[in-house]
Order: sequence, then C-alpha cells, then structure tokens
Amino acid sequence: MFKPVSLFVGLRYTRARRRNHFISFISLTSIVGLGLGVAVLIVVLSVMNGFDRELRTRILGMVPHASLIASEPMADWQALAAAARQHPRVAGVAPFSQMQAMLSSAGSVEGAVVNGVVPTLEREVSILPDHMIEGRLEDLVPGQFGIVLGSGLASRLNVIVGDKVTLVLPEATVSPAGVMPRFKRFTVTGLFKVGAELDASLAYVHLDDAAVLLRHPHTAQALRVRMHDLFEAPEVVYDLVLQAGGAFYGIDWTRTHGNLFQAVRMEKTIMTLLLLFIVAVAAFNIVSSLVMMVTDKRGDIAILRTLGASPGTIMRIFMVQGLVIGVFGSAAGVLLGVTLALTISDLVMWVEQVSGAALLEAYFVNFLPSELRWDDVIAVSAVSFVLSFLATVYPAMRAAQVHPAEALRYE
Repeated sequence: MFKPVSLFVGLRYTRARRRNHFISFISLTSIVGLGLGVAVLIVVLSVMNGFDRELRTRILGMVPHASLIASEPMADWQALAAAARQHPRVAGVAPFSQMQAMLSSAGSVEGAVVNGVVPTLEREVSILPDHMIEGRLEDLVPGQFGIVLGSGLASRLNVIVGDKVTLVLPEATVSPAGVMPRFKRFTVTGLFKVGAELDASLAYVHLDDAAVLLRHPHTAQALRVRMHDLFEAPEVVYDLVLQAGGAFYGIDWTRTHGNLFQAVRMEKTIMTLLLLFIVAVAAFNIVSSLVMMVTDKRGDIAILRTLGASPGTIMRIFMVQGLVIGVFGSAAGVLLGVTLALTISDLVMWVEQVSGAALLEAYFVNFLPSELRWDDVIAVSAVSFVLSFLATVYPAMRAAQVHPAEALRYE
C-alpha cells in the first residue's frame, strides 16, 4: 500500500526508541500536559454550564420570565390571561399579587416578599409545586388564610406546618385606638425548598387572601408569563404589552436578574481564556521536544537529503511527529475530561461523604452541577489540535534548513 515518505518516516520516528531518553521524557510530558490541559478545560466548562443551568431552572423557575403589570388592580384578569396564552411563544400564564411584608412568630421577625397566587395555575409558570417538602400548594384555600414559606424563612421564624405567623403590612390603618399597622394571622400549610437564596425571602398565599389584605377583593396586580424560550422574553413581553393596551407595562428577567447571568457568562469566558494557557504551555513543550529531536537527528536528516529528500519532505516528517503528539494528547484529554465531566458530581458527593465536609455549603446548590456540551468538547479539541500544529512549524522549518555536508562532517 502506498504511503508518503514523510508520513512513513515520521511515524517510524515516533514508534522508535530514542537514544536520548531525555527527549522521550519531554515528548511524554508534552502528551501528558496537553491531555491534562484539555481535560481540565472540558471539566471547568461543564461545571460552568451546570451552574448556568441551575441558575436558569431554579431562580428563573421561581421568578417570572416576564410580568404584565397593571396600573390598577385587575378584576378581569382571566380575559387578559386567555389572550396572552394565544401567543405562540408563551408557555403559561398565571395571575399574582405581591406584597412587601414582615412575618413574625414567637418573637422572631423577618422581612419577606409575599406572593398571592392561584395554586391550580401556578404550575404553568413556576417550579414551586415540584419543590414542596411539606404540604401542597393546593392547600392554600381562599378564606382560610394559609401561607407557604420557604424552608430558610421557616427556619428563621422557627415555625413548622400548622404553626401561626403574623403578617404585617407596612401600610397603616386609622382606628379608634390610633394609627395601627395592618396585620393578619396566617397558618403555615406548607414549606418549599429550591436550594437558592429565595428560600429565605419568599412566601405564598392564595390570590384572594392577598387581594383582601390589599383591599381590592377578587383582583390581581399582574400576570406572570413563562416563555418556551426564556431568551425571547424581551420581545414577547413587548408584543403582549402592545396587545393589552396602554393600561399595562411589562418587565422581563433580563432587567431583574440579567446581571447575575451576565456575570456567570463572563466568568465562563474568562476561565476559558485562562485555562487555554495550560494548553498553550503544553504546546510549547512540543516545540522544545521537536527542537531537541531535530538536533538529535541531524545525521539522519543529512542522509535523507543526500538520498533525494526535499526540504519540504523533511519538514513534513517532523510535523507528523508533532501532530502525533498533539493527537494523542488531545484524545487522552478528551477521554479524561468527558469521563470526569459526567462523573464529577457523584465524585464530589463521595468526597463529601468520606471526609464529612460540605464543600459547597456556601452556594445556592448543595452539589457540584455539571452539564457536558459536545460543542464545547469539539471546540476545545479543535483549539488543542491547532495549537499542536502551530507548535510543529518552527522545529520542522529548522529541520528543513539542515545542510547535509555540515551535518555529516562530524559523523
């Protein structure tokens, strides 16, 4: 079978045992360094993707993708909700009213954002029903003044399901006894936990109970809208505001939580650039190993030149060697990186169980999330291969410039 001379000799040099063991050691460290750099880059990108996914599913699963807010309380919110559901990019619509309030129980007082919701419709726009750890959201019955608390908020108030909490609104009410704050006793009917800081700041009551406290019975302040694609929220909410008329204005998650996601995206970009330097250092090792190899093979190069090999053939021989190092290093790094990316969550959990230390207790998730994306793997592999190829150019050019007479003079 025909095989180009440059490919044949280059692969032969790669497989052959070298007289200079130091050069072999440098080649091995080049492969190991390149593989580790590629693996670390894949793992870090996967972890950053995992954190980005958890932010989207947990935080944006609890806060609105977009909201249509009325200038006056809406008595006929059902008609507006039905019209919004007709939009092809809208996945769900539910009414809500929101209050800034103080919750107190047995001497403990905490501030909270209290949302009035319709339990049967909340599943369309929120992950809350799937994260109830005690009770059900459907236990919120109008007129019974039940309340669902985040687990962190319940812990601070030292209450459990069945206990009473007092909700105090900042608005004052004039009574014969003077100016009194508006307050109401609620019964804790459920607890939820999403693993984010929202657990310590959110509470839910029935929409009708919230309307009674706000003195606008059977109304809602706004509509919460969930999109099929959350990145379409700015465009969709603009369409819905135009459709609803001038009595409404819209706000989407890019204005309320956009900075958080931009920070994660920027951090991912910076980490990628920094870790690419690891791959670049490994590529420089390829340069050093090939330069020493060219020096070691000067006699062989001279003999090949006298037998008729062109400078281009010599150059390709050593480029083949460098590319073999790059291919093996990149392949090993991809295999190791993909394996770690798929198992790092379980690996960290095992380390926590063995050591008894909570490594991620300061974060909004209690595990290390990882999401492997094959486009990241392909991009990292391509960059690694390109850097490996560029690292072969200078040593190969030096090999092509060897003069046969000068090289054989001292042989």
